Amino acid sequence: MKDRTADILPPEGVPITFLISSGGARFGAQLLDIVITFGGLLALFFALIWVGVFDWSIIATLFLLVIFFIRIPYYIFSELVWNGRTLGKRIVGIRVISGDGGRLTPHQIVARNLMKEVEVFMPLTTLMSGTIEDGWVGLAMFAWVMLVLAVPVFNKRRQRLGDMIAGTLVVDQPRSVLMPDLAVQTRVNETGFILDTAQLEIYGRFELQVLEEILREKPRTAEARSRVAEVARTIRRKIGFDETVANHDDWEFLSDFYRQQRQYLESRQLFGDAREDKFHEKAKAAGAAKPSR
Repeated sequence: MKDRTADILPPEGVPITFLISSGGARFGAQLLDIVITFGGLLALFFALIWVGVFDWSIIATLFLLVIFFIRIPYYIFSELVWNGRTLGKRIVGIRVISGDGGRLTPHQIVARNLMKEVEVFMPLTTLMSGTIEDGWVGLAMFAWVMLVLAVPVFNKRRQRLGDMIAGTLVVDQPRSVLMPDLAVQTRVNETGFILDTAQLEIYGRFELQVLEEILREKPRTAEARSRVAEVARTIRRKIGFDETVANHDDWEFLSDFYRQQRQYLESRQLFGDAREDKFHEKAKAAGAAKPSR
């Protein structure tokens, strides 16, 4: 299990450990996505063949053309909308993240999925179409597919060529919820740090989950206390919290921030405002800027 872990350092400076997804999980997700993209279209074309509307060669060519223009938008659009997840990945429980700890960008998503076409789909589609007359060409394509499929096996981070070019990783998406005890517990030594709505607007659910990992256990060493203090300073600076917080109150500040941030996010969720991370405002603005059709 240890060789599948990857430590990512996001801009906040708080290291996060992800579990690199297994080959079986990635294969299962890919198989589900293929069934989703191919399934309905394949049934339609078999129906056309059955009734004899078109000649088989015409239908085969048309099928390859249509599936190409369905498959690429499906992968790109799904990972853009669901933050690095297609339907298959959502079912299996894995996702794509940026290897540098930043936000997964549209450029990275497009790059990794276009490379998937070059790596696997186009060579396999050409081989299965039966249009290759030169046996050596077919053998070279088959060797290419086998080579690119073997790349993640011998890669420490299980990256395929598209992930290396795009700077992305495929990791497990834990099926966990925020711990209720952190949100409802009452402290004996209540400090009562109060944050306003503008300060709670900044972060999203992802950052809250990262903070939860820190708050699972009180710091017992000087290094752990220093880390808590740095996280508290980073959050105060980010949200514009100007009140003075004593060094021994950093833990209490983070606990208050966690509780109020969680309550705020849950209240926004009731109105359909799902805030995945701190980039939610940019994502919302980008969506609003798209021209309506």
